[in-house]
Amino acid sequence: MRFLLVGTAGHVDHGKTTLVRALTGIDCDRLAEEKRRGITLDLGFAHLPSPDVPLAFVDVPGHERFLHNALAGLGGVRLLLLVVAADEGVKPQTREHLAIAELLEIPRLVVALSRADLATEEALGFAELEVVELLASTRYAAAPILRVSPLTGAGLESLAEVLRREARIAGPPDRDADPPRLPIDRAFHLQGQGVIVTGTLASGSISPGDELELLPAGSAARARSVEVHGERRAAECGERVAIQLAGVELGELRRGFELAAPGSHRRTRRLIVEWRGFADAPIAVDRPTAVKIHLFATETVAAARPLEGVAIAPGERGLVELVLDEPIVATRGDHFIARRPSPEALLGGGRVLDPFGRRQRARDKSGARLARLRGDTEDALVAWSEESGARGLAGSDAAPRLGQTTSAVESRLAVLAGNGRLIALRGKVDERGARYLVPETLAQIRDGALVALRRYFAEHPLARGWKKQEATRFLLPPPARARAELFLDFLVRMKEIEIVDGEVRLPGRSIETPAEHSPLARAIIDRFTAAGLTPASAAELTKDLAPKREIVEGLVRHLVSRGELTRLSSGLIVASSALETLARDVLASDWERFSVPEFKVRFALSRKWAIPLLEHLDNIRVTERVNDHRRVLRTRGSSTR
Repeated sequence: MRFLLVGTAGHVDHGKTTLVRALTGIDCDRLAEEKRRGITLDLGFAHLPSPDVPLAFVDVPGHERFLHNALAGLGGVRLLLLVVAADEGVKPQTREHLAIAELLEIPRLVVALSRADLATEEALGFAELEVVELLASTRYAAAPILRVSPLTGAGLESLAEVLRREARIAGPPDRDADPPRLPIDRAFHLQGQGVIVTGTLASGSISPGDELELLPAGSAARARSVEVHGERRAAECGERVAIQLAGVELGELRRGFELAAPGSHRRTRRLIVEWRGFADAPIAVDRPTAVKIHLFATETVAAARPLEGVAIAPGERGLVELVLDEPIVATRGDHFIARRPSPEALLGGGRVLDPFGRRQRARDKSGARLARLRGDTEDALVAWSEESGARGLAGSDAAPRLGQTTSAVESRLAVLAGNGRLIALRGKVDERGARYLVPETLAQIRDGALVALRRYFAEHPLARGWKKQEATRFLLPPPARARAELFLDFLVRMKEIEIVDGEVRLPGRSIETPAEHSPLARAIIDRFTAAGLTPASAAELTKDLAPKREIVEGLVRHLVSRGELTRLSSGLIVASSALETLARDVLASDWERFSVPEFKVRFALSRKWAIPLLEHLDNIRVTERVNDHRRVLRTRGSSTR
């Protein structure tokens, strides 16, 4: 049975650790200084086995000086046990911890009015009324409130039952199918076992032998053994886990680092977040403001800048860009807490909308894209596809942003393509799968390609097509050229273009010799025919026939496509009628076999012309090469074309 995580909260000296010890029999104060001073300084852990709903406890410090330690343990909590001393009532840290619970969107909350044995009935009633008023304006207005006494044991059984009920309602995070991710809140060396790390598993599961990646360092590690509250087994999402690691040294580890499936998560230093200001925050966020960010067990300084052009006052919401001093691991949906570094004060918190937000500039027309980030996962995928532009968005690009598997994200993208919000480009050449673009981006690429193609044919009216390799550089914007086959295949399927014999063509475009060029075309054919097997080049023809070489070259290409001229393998061009005459002459000769020199002498050719002409005769099966000679193929019924 999976353990469900309960976190404690409340003012210092209100008896959180004492209450957990009374419930579980485990003392969470493990440090000598904690025992000496009688207050919790760092995270403590306990568990309460049960056949139906086993509970795990993270006991956090209540003192404001150790709030950073408390925040390191609250990241994965699904149920908060808010402890209020019945003989003292609500105190400053009570209010602050409750605000943090709301900012972290912890699903459920239970209030324990502890030390009930030390309070009169009147004091108990007053404390209970205070708590009701405190919760009234929060998401926890209907939270159960129980009177308990760790000293006498009064109410403990009822509290345990209520905690199990509320934990069952909250349930574990719905991330079992995602890649494993473990924020590390403790790392130490255990004699005889080596390096041990602990944390709350934020997603997926981890089993002994699993290969892992330590982030943000990027080094490889392996889980030698996995333990959940003394039991050696695979750890499931939402559980407290201790892992014996191989492959890393203790000096490489620190609180806030994370273990994840290799390649499943990436480090980042720029987040776009939805900011919720704490109602009692001392300052607004109206310009780049230094803040201390707490995300799971990570703590780092960042510059917070509002993105919507207006200041975010205490208690208000808004979009904020966080530029972090150090790289961290984050995924969309992660919750964070923000504090002022000095003097320390709670400023707010919220959730991550884009863990790899690009730098936002004032001139960026990105309002609609930012608005989409506030929506659901599908809206975010559309926003990221729009942001990717002509590159397109692949499932492997979006998976680390969501902390999900590539296959799961590709399924979501396929649904979006199915309902028309995105367009999928698929092709065998792209091993990473389809690329997804918003329709507007693809329309721009299509329009640009057609404009370039029509311009080309306007300048080259006699060209049947445009060589694909050359055309790609003009038809597609630079980001799309790396996946040119995908874009060209799509345009072909949309019947916008045709690709024939390695050339890009416009469907339905016919090629006729323009009337003004007909006399010139006839003159070119006459020149090539009269020259026989050694005609002049286009450059030489231009001197006599036309003012522009491009016109002559275009007509020559046109005449080649019509078959009146033939381009040899070497690139030389000869009148097709001259090649027919050559073939007839060879077949009519008394040669059975002949050499290259004999061929050159008989037809008065240089080697420049002789070799390409012989290759042509080989190709049309008039001759066959045998070592250094050619054999005439009269008996095989040769073709002269």
